[in-house]
Amino acid sequence: MATRSSGNVTPKVRPGNGGSVRINIGCGATPTDGWINFDNSFAVRVARWPLLADIVSSMRLLPRPSREFAKVASRKDVKFANASARIPKADNSVDVIYSSHMIEHLDSCEARAFLQEVKRVLRPGAIVRLVVPDLALIVKDYLSSGDSDQLIANTNMCQNRPVGVAARLKLALIGPRRHLWMYDGPALVKLLSEAGFSDVMIMPLGKTSIMQPGNLDLEERASESVYVEAIKKEKLP
Repeated sequence: MATRSSGNVTPKVRPGNGGSVRINIGCGATPTDGWINFDNSFAVRVARWPLLADIVSSMRLLPRPSREFAKVASRKDVKFANASARIPKADNSVDVIYSSHMIEHLDSCEARAFLQEVKRVLRPGAIVRLVVPDLALIVKDYLSSGDSDQLIANTNMCQNRPVGVAARLKLALIGPRRHLWMYDGPALVKLLSEAGFSDVMIMPLGKTSIMQPGNLDLEERASESVYVEAIKKEKLP
């Protein structure tokens, strides 16, 4: 099992120039131009109905970042998907899946379900690229500073209880945004390997096995992230 790539990365997937299907799952407010972008945020749902967004905002149930994201989602045609339940694509139909700072918002069972969906929609030999907050970096910072409060804050696994009816309603609408699981590079490699992917590698910053990645940001949130790529196994003859 490969765990870390060298600086020289050989492309594994060579999609056609015109017909490749590339998906960014959990794109947030930074969808990738030229790709199909999915997100499960409440803001994506209300983006289709600007009047509803205005009403929810006037009730202070949609925070400013979510209001701004709704505008981006409408302008960039971000589509809604609960990817741990179903990625709205046919079996064996996708060339590349990219997901940045999303899987840590799933619990361990949801993360495994998400990867099975990824495997279902990817074509044999296609690539998934995952980017997550690197737990190893968080721990390294803690060992250097000794600041346990900052350690907990950096994991983003905790949040204050909502106080008042409006705060509870906002939580019900938007859902919790905290992290539910954390990974370092080897843990993410293990997760992908156990899900049945092959050629699982921790990628150097700015490197990818994706042929012609186009507008994909290969250094997204570089100061806090680890990057892992894997291949859906080819079908046996």
